[in-house]
Amino acid sequence: MEAQLKQAPPHSGSLRPQLLEWGPALAGLLLLFVPLLYDLLRGMWSTEEQAHGPIILCLSLWLIYRGWPQMERATAGRGGSVWGWVWFVPGALLYMLGRSQQIMSFAMASFIVLGAAILLVLRGGRALKVLWFPFFFMLFLIPLPGEVVSMLTLPMKLAVSYVTETLLYAAGYPIARTGVILQIGQYQLLVADACAGLQTLLTLEALGLLYLNVARTTVGFRNIALALLIIPISFTANVIRVMVLVLITYYFGDAAGQGFLHGFAGMVLFISALLLIVSLDRLLLWLAKVWGQRRTREAA
Repeated sequence: MEAQLKQAPPHSGSLRPQLLEWGPALAGLLLLFVPLLYDLLRGMWSTEEQAHGPIILCLSLWLIYRGWPQMERATAGRGGSVWGWVWFVPGALLYMLGRSQQIMSFAMASFIVLGAAILLVLRGGRALKVLWFPFFFMLFLIPLPGEVVSMLTLPMKLAVSYVTETLLYAAGYPIARTGVILQIGQYQLLVADACAGLQTLLTLEALGLLYLNVARTTVGFRNIALALLIIPISFTANVIRVMVLVLITYYFGDAAGQGFLHGFAGMVLFISALLLIVSLDRLLLWLAKVWGQRRTREAA
């Protein structure tokens, strides 16, 4: 009985070592990046092109929380790595340059670099190996340079506009196209960057990669095929979104298309992309199962 009473206190105080180890690092990150997040929410993330930023950040933090117990088990009894300090210095320089010059790409990249550096300093390379995907996923937070976006977005908008016009014309709608301008009935619609741009495609890519990470299986064929199909899935979801906007405008008027229902079309984009990913995943798993059964019969 006395021995049991002596063993109880260490277990009840197991949270204190965690706070002593991670508390100062967490406090430092909050001190640096809470003001940055406030500026992003008031600025870049309030625009339609970058509205996915808070979602990506929350999902990344959830992925870290989800993988934390595995990281703790993998690094139990191990020390940190000096390589963390090597990464800490450029991360701090990125933060100072980004905040002083208002270069949000540098400031957001510093969050990723400093977070990975702190993980290396405290728990070593094995910790980063376990939690590599959340940090990779956070790369979707960093906006691409405007020149790159403009160069790659125009061909995508042309392709989305062409497919939208072809499908709706085949369905009997009075639609015509000039470049990225669609005319249906008495309405003209410009396919903007937010509707079919590169940032939208990257957001859908992030959604697909997240699904692959969460719903992982041991079927290699399924993982490779679904990863390759994410790009056409993203393009298809963009086409569905533009078609919904065109039809909303055609039936309910320009005010409806540019107002509340425009935001609803954004929800249609992500819902349709998720449904396509899940449906194709089920199909690939079924094909893998059929293929496995056929090989088993042939081997027998």
